[in-house]
Amino acid sequence: MPANDPFARLPQVASFTVTSTTVTDGAAWPPEQHSSGLPGGKDTSPQLSWSGAPDGTKCYAVTVYDPDAPTGSGFWHWAVADIPATVTELPEGAGDDTGSHLPEGAYQLPNDARVARYIGAAPPAGHGPHRYFVVVHALDIPSTGVPADATPAVLGFTMAGHTLGRAVLIATAETPA
Repeated sequence: MPANDPFARLPQVASFTVTSTTVTDGAAWPPEQHSSGLPGGKDTSPQLSWSGAPDGTKCYAVTVYDPDAPTGSGFWHWAVADIPATVTELPEGAGDDTGSHLPEGAYQLPNDARVARYIGAAPPAGHGPHRYFVVVHALDIPSTGVPADATPAVLGFTMAGHTLGRAVLIATAETPA
C-alpha cells in the first residue's frame, strides 16, 4: 500500500467502479478542479458516475480527500452525505455553493476550509505531488444521520461500520515551487 493510504486501517470492503468525464484515475486534475486561489482554478467539483455497488446499498456518500497535505491529518476537500441509492451520478459542478445540482436529500458537509462545498486542489508550492482520493461509499443505511455542520471526519467515523463498498478514483496535483 502507498504511504498515507486512508483506508489501510479500516475494514476491507467490496470495491465497485467510479469513473469521471472530468479526470481519469491516476491523472492530474484539470485546472477547473484546482482552488480558485491558483491560476485557472475554479473550485469546480468533478463529474462522477458509479456502477456495481454491492447489494443492500441504501445510500451513498462521496468524499474527496488529500492524505498528502502537510497537516498531520490530511485535508478534506468535499463531503456529500445521504445520496439516495437510486442515484449513480453527480454532474460536474454539483459541489457549488448552492448544492442545487445534488440529488434531493443529499447535502454537503463543511470541508477543512469550513465551507460546505467543493474546494479545489491547492498543494503548497514545492511540496511535491499530492493524491486526491475521490471516493463513492456504498452504505447499508438510508441516512447517515450526520448533522449538516459536522466534519467529514465525523461522517467517516459514522460510515465505518456501515460501508458495504468503496469506489475509488485517485487524481493528482502539484504546485511548482
